[in-house]
Amino acid sequence: MSSPAVRVRGLRYAYPDGHVALGGIDLDVVPGERVALLGPNGAGKTTLMLHLNGVLGAAAGTVEIGGTALSRTTLRDIRRRVGLVFQDPDDQLFMPTLAQDVAFGPANFGLRGDELQARVANALAAVSMTELADRSPAHMSGGQRRRAALATVLACEPEVLVLDEPSANLDPVARRELAETLTGLDATMLIVTHDLPYAAQLCDRAIVMDGGVIVADGAIDEVLSDVEMLATHRLELPWGFVVGSR
Repeated sequence: MSSPAVRVRGLRYAYPDGHVALGGIDLDVVPGERVALLGPNGAGKTTLMLHLNGVLGAAAGTVEIGGTALSRTTLRDIRRRVGLVFQDPDDQLFMPTLAQDVAFGPANFGLRGDELQARVANALAAVSMTELADRSPAHMSGGQRRRAALATVLACEPEVLVLDEPSANLDPVARRELAETLTGLDATMLIVTHDLPYAAQLCDRAIVMDGGVIVADGAIDEVLSDVEMLATHRLELPWGFVVGSR
């Protein structure tokens, strides 16, 4: 059997002020799985996300990506294999043109020439933005900028995509366009979100975190049908949404 795409064991982390953000996380994600990471503000979701490619270092526990343990010697390789897409595109878009932004990551990992250009072209095609290659991201809509940020990560051909609140502040058309883009990708995905219908649209599995621990883990329709559990952890489906109606 192949190794899990993501394996986390006993992961613990506390911020400098003493706040325990992760209280011992165990998690396996199989290749190709799409997992929604749900929970109230302060639950530890983003902290967990930042451990998956070494932005934060654990106080205790281990992280493995495709069977490779995260360590100082493997950090560069892990960062190529785990792509983080942040909520704010400004964290990832800083070059004069979209094509330059998309080329930045793979060039940093050593690609040059035709191979680099192919990576850029493929990433732009994956997010349906080929015709905007020479435009400044500063002049794009919010939805275009979100897909542009995704393209900068896809150009590195990650095995695991981790997205932080991908639908936040998007209008309905931009939400749909991004969902269609994500649905068409083959990568293993972890999607951190408060948007429960969006999670249901994109994912088959849901994990609920609260207080730095996992409090629920299962098929997304089953998790979202547990109204009492959701309420206990300050989660709520919008009025009129029917679980399983995707």
